[in-house]
Amino acid sequence: MAQHKDTGHQKIETNNFLMIVLILITVAFGGLVEIVPLFFQRSTTQAVEGLKPYTPLQLAGRDIYIREGCYGCHSQMVRPFRAETLRYGPHSVAGEFVYDHPFQWGSKRTGPDLHRVGGRYSDEWHRVHLNNPRDVVPESNMPAYPWLLTNTVNPGDMAPKLKALRAIGVPYSDEEIAKAGDDVKGKTEMDAVIAYLQVLGTARK
Repeated sequence: MAQHKDTGHQKIETNNFLMIVLILITVAFGGLVEIVPLFFQRSTTQAVEGLKPYTPLQLAGRDIYIREGCYGCHSQMVRPFRAETLRYGPHSVAGEFVYDHPFQWGSKRTGPDLHRVGGRYSDEWHRVHLNNPRDVVPESNMPAYPWLLTNTVNPGDMAPKLKALRAIGVPYSDEEIAKAGDDVKGKTEMDAVIAYLQVLGTARK
């Protein structure tokens, strides 16, 4: 009986190591093709018109938002679907997040998306809601955060944070960094979180 000569395809299929190497190369190449161009697209690397870096108080609030795990129940990205835009407002675009390190897009929505929450409610509403959510939304299962009313923001933390963010591209000036502590002096963590929430999504109308 005549023997069939193995083809290159058969060699790949019967050699596990070679198959794994070729799959990894293919996936890596495909990833590069998809990802690298995004670094050169203006829409993904340039801030939308009107977007400003967070103030020291807003930045402190963002850090507290992350510390308390708010991202675990709230996303910050309105998807481009009719049901989403009707409920939350204009869909999110990449240029709105260029100063977010790390971004808070998320995918879990135990609570509503917060990307367009800025300006929707008063500061006092947020204060009552964060202190005890059921005082304004009786059916809410969100935990209460009463300690935010008494904890204060440490002014000494802010200048180093602004310096670190400037090192990765956020355009803070020397003057803003020097005065960063003054912006949060005497402010509670509640003030900071509210300041952060009130700016979310307000750059793009």
